[in-house]
Amino acid sequence: MGETSEAIRKRVQAAREIQNKRFGELTDIVCNAGIRIAEVSKFCHLHDEGQSLMRAAMSQMNLSACAYHRILKLARTIADLAGSEEIQSAHLVEALQYRPKLMMG
Repeated sequence: MGETSEAIRKRVQAAREIQNKRFGELTDIVCNAGIRIAEVSKFCHLHDEGQSLMRAAMSQMNLSACAYHRILKLARTIADLAGSEEIQSAHLVEALQYRPKLMMG
C-alpha cells in the first residue's frame, strides 16, 4: 500500500531541514542539487565500501565525472530522506538504479 502523503510530506520536510542546517553558511546553496563539484567531497563523503561501489559502477556503467557527481548528490538526498547522516551503500545503489538504461541493438 505504501506511505501516506502526510508521512512522505513529513520526511521531505525533515530532509529539507537537514539540508538547511548543512548549507546554513552557504547562502547560494539551498538543496543537495546545488552542491558544486568542488564541494561534493565535503558534503557527499563516502566510506571505503561506498568508494569501492562507485569505482565499480563507474567502470561497469561507463559513467562520466558529471554522472558520478549527480549520483553522489542524489544519494545524499536519499540518505537525508532516510534520516541518515552518512551516505550508505544502499543509498548509492538506489541512486544508481535511477540512471537511464541505454538502448541496445
